[in-house]
Amino acid sequence: MKFGLFVYCTVGRRAELEQGMAGRNRELYQRMLKELGDLVGFVDDRGYFAFGHPEHHLQIEGFELSNDPALMAMWLAQHSKNIRIVTCGFVSTVNNPLMTAEKISTMDNMLQGRFGVGLVRGYQARWVENYKVKPELTAVGPWNAKSEADDLNREYFAEFVDIVVTALQSETINYQGKFWQFPPKDFVNPHDHPVYYTYGKGVDEAMRIQAVGIAPRPFQDNIPLYGGFSQSLRTAKFWAKYKGRPIVLSGNTEFLSLLWQEWEEEAKLHGHDVKPGDQACWGGIMICAETDEKAWKLYEDMEWFWKTWATPFGQGVPELLIGSPDTLNKRIELMSNTVPIDEAFLLIPQGILAPEQLHESLDLFSRKVMPNFAD
Repeated sequence: MKFGLFVYCTVGRRAELEQGMAGRNRELYQRMLKELGDLVGFVDDRGYFAFGHPEHHLQIEGFELSNDPALMAMWLAQHSKNIRIVTCGFVSTVNNPLMTAEKISTMDNMLQGRFGVGLVRGYQARWVENYKVKPELTAVGPWNAKSEADDLNREYFAEFVDIVVTALQSETINYQGKFWQFPPKDFVNPHDHPVYYTYGKGVDEAMRIQAVGIAPRPFQDNIPLYGGFSQSLRTAKFWAKYKGRPIVLSGNTEFLSLLWQEWEEEAKLHGHDVKPGDQACWGGIMICAETDEKAWKLYEDMEWFWKTWATPFGQGVPELLIGSPDTLNKRIELMSNTVPIDEAFLLIPQGILAPEQLHESLDLFSRKVMPNFAD
């Protein structure tokens, strides 16, 4: 089992967030960038395999100041050497899928293959409404689940993912979908350009654009693809088509067993060979300390963060991996005996805890827990 980390890019400690408008504080943002750079280098040296981050915008409160996912990925990459940077993920409702594929391929080359990517639907309405690429789309969450808006978003997302994957895997594409057409139907370039038809593909001498392709070609033949945080069987089955792995932060063993089974059955229907652990990634909020009591004390501000920030979005509390190495070893062993786990993602209280507290937790986990689950 490999252990990766996920951060929200929180700009400050609880007291600093409570002062308001922390996201507009330059000093806090500069400190966060330095702490993130130090953190990714620290965990890289301790054997963690991946470091993930989200895409969120207009975060003047500072709880998730991640902004452009490509820029954050490159910041993390330049402060590390071996760890996989996982942008998780590009929000479909605010991104052009062809441009997203181009960005993914570019980052994959710049990181020489130590890159993974997630694609997600978008649940924070405030910024989705300001940035969305199609006027008919909306953010999705418990407030509109199983509604027409939810169905439309899901239909759009399926097309978005298919375009991204197709563009990454193909030299050129002609994709005529419901929401996107690449290239636009019957498009003729307004001027002659012999380079297009002499040295490229998809353009004839009459300058009819019949296909387009992204450049560069991805560094990896199969970039690791993640489904973002998910607790939906429907979503898990969707990702099986592309052999993308949802990240499931749940301690419900019955649900996990069912999700792993459903994903595997669906993947095989699409002709995929499935190895143990391919089905999904598991994880939860993690704080490791010498004693359970100390770990739960450190969790108090992260609990405040979750109740203050995540709960109003309709997010339930995920699996809590809080405790001593012995406690965490037992819990992880139980889960790994329930379903095969190849990759586990640990959501950590970056920003909320001071760097020395966070480093101590991650160092202890790397020494006292990770070796017990090494392949």
